[in-house]
Parts: sequence; structure tokens; C-alpha cells
Amino acid sequence: MIFDFLEAFNDNMFVLFLFVIGIACAAGGIPPIIERNRRRSIENQLPGLLESLSDAVGAGRGLQEAMMEQGRTTPGVLGKLLTDTLESSHSSSFDAALSAFASKTRSSQVQRVVVLIDTAIQQDAPLQNILSDLAMDYERLNDLMNKRESELAGRGILIVLFVCIGLPVLIAFIVGLFAPAKSGYQIDEFNTTFSNFFAVASAVGALVSGRMMGRMRDMLWWVPFWMSTSMLLYLGAVKMIGG
Repeated sequence: MIFDFLEAFNDNMFVLFLFVIGIACAAGGIPPIIERNRRRSIENQLPGLLESLSDAVGAGRGLQEAMMEQGRTTPGVLGKLLTDTLESSHSSSFDAALSAFASKTRSSQVQRVVVLIDTAIQQDAPLQNILSDLAMDYERLNDLMNKRESELAGRGILIVLFVCIGLPVLIAFIVGLFAPAKSGYQIDEFNTTFSNFFAVASAVGALVSGRMMGRMRDMLWWVPFWMSTSMLLYLGAVKMIGG
């Protein structure tokens, strides 16, 4: 059945070629998604870690001891990175360990927090109050970021689904119903023009969606996939409905 479906596009090899390119590029678009989920998981755990460190420092523990304790009790990537980095700090200074920890997280939030903590230690500032204030600030920041991302992600996905899937299928249903090939209508050039139009529209829709969510560079990996998908859906639906 799959080969019969693909044979229907022998007269339009560009679609099949673009589909293969789209699958290959989509494989390159998966690592940025995984990396972003990892980074956001670390940043969402950061306020809780800072609050726990503030309580521990207020109870009289040293910062390095408190971090080691919280690293063992904090689940997920953040706790593992913190524990592994501090355990390897015996061969280096505590400041170097903090810098290595911030670098491994690849998070701008964690890197700013580490710089502020290092500055507070050098200036002999009240570390407990600073950690508590940082925890509240980043908790509010992450709440706003999560709310914004959830709202924009829904709108962005809706744009992609409508432009790349819904619109081609709708137009193909109309064309196949009122101008079926089994009735002798010669609309090959019309279908080619419309399939190219949907490819361009899908590329624009995907890029607009990526721009809305602040991930336009990551979305570039998915543009060939959505272009080929819209073309295949339109041409395939026209052939199926119109015979």
C-alpha cells in the first residue's frame, strides 16, 4: 500500500526528494528540543535549590557543605550536576567548582546566580538574604516564562497544524470533489501550482510559529519536513478523493 501511494507521485519527484530531506533535517531538530527541555528543567528547580541553600546557611552551615547536601537531595539533572561538580572540587578551589557547575548547566540563569554568589562571598555580604531574594526573583521569572511559553506554544502549534495540515486537506477535498480526475478534468498544472503554494505557506507558517516562541533557529530544521508534508497531503488527498 505504501509503495502504491509513492508510485502515485512518480510524476512529481520533487515532493519525494523534499520529504526525504525533511526527514533528515527533522532528525537534526530533535537535539535542540532535548537540550532546551533539559535547560528549562534545571531553571525550574533553581528557585527551590536557592531557598534550601538560604535555610541551610541561616542554620549555620557553610555554603559548600549546604550545596553538597542539597545536591544529594535534589532530584533531576540539577542535583546530579551539583554533586558531581562539588565532589571533583577536591583537586581545585570552590570558586572553580562553582564556575564549572554553571558552565555544565548551560543556563544563563544559573550562570548569573553563580556570579552573584561569588561576588557576595568576596564582599562578605549577608549570603542568606541574598539567596532568599534570588530564590523569590527567579521563581517569579520562571512562572512568567512558563506562562508565556505555554500560551505561545499553543498558538504556534495551531498555526502549524492549520497551515501545514488543515488547509491543504481542505482545499484538496474541494478540488477532488468538484474537479475529479476520474471525470476527465485535466488539473495537473493546477495541482502542481497549489502544492508549491502550500509548500511556501508551510515554510512561512513554521517560521512564524518559531518566531512567536523564540525558537526560529531551531524551527529551521523542521521547515523542509512541513513543506513536504503539506505537499504530500494535498496531492495525496486530491488523488484519493478525485480518483
